[in-house]
Amino acid sequence: MADPSPCRLRADRVSLRYFDGDAATYAVHHACLCLRPAGFIGVIGPSGSGKSSLLYLLSGLKRATEGDVWMDAVPYSRMDDRALADLRRRRFGFVFQQPFLLSYLTAWENVLTAAPHGDRSAGRRASTLLESLGIGPLANRHPYHLSGGERQRVCVARAMINEPEVIFADEPTAALDHVNGHAVIDLLASYRHRGTVIVVTHDAEMLAGADRVYRMRDGILENGDGPANLP
Repeated sequence: MADPSPCRLRADRVSLRYFDGDAATYAVHHACLCLRPAGFIGVIGPSGSGKSSLLYLLSGLKRATEGDVWMDAVPYSRMDDRALADLRRRRFGFVFQQPFLLSYLTAWENVLTAAPHGDRSAGRRASTLLESLGIGPLANRHPYHLSGGERQRVCVARAMINEPEVIFADEPTAALDHVNGHAVIDLLASYRHRGTVIVVTHDAEMLAGADRVYRMRDGILENGDGPANLP
């Protein structure tokens, strides 16, 4: 029986095209995707396949040159830059390949940078998240006193502080060793029952527990499969 849940986030033949003189190059070409309100979704492909560009389109960090992306019933093409920024701030969380943290803030303070202004419960949530990610004792340390894996865990906590509906993770394990990479993926996957987690990576092993995996090559997104069908 088909899943009756509606698409929370939908890409409708979305493309990202660049021009070099008169020559057009597609980073993403007519991608279609339906992300439901919960689950762990993977997009796998080699470097330069367009998977990061797809993530930027889905999150509104880049605007499509063709097609459209919809969050619930609202297309991004009807949102101005301020509305898209507000969407990202209120409803999305982000984890990138490099753990971008403010060096002059502690781990706990870095997590709070993504919390709504004036949210009195944010400090408690930040502490709880850091504890749940196994780095509670490091809350008062600055990023330069943390390992790469610990910094990336802080980024995961920051992505979760607002309990977002969608978490986008762009190669979140690429700069980590095997053990820390799996730890970060496990943390992201644990959010699958509270929201949608979409991870793009070139490493099939990191998507072994995904609910669905899409492949991407040369800007083309293929139909998703279960993790058992990963190469």
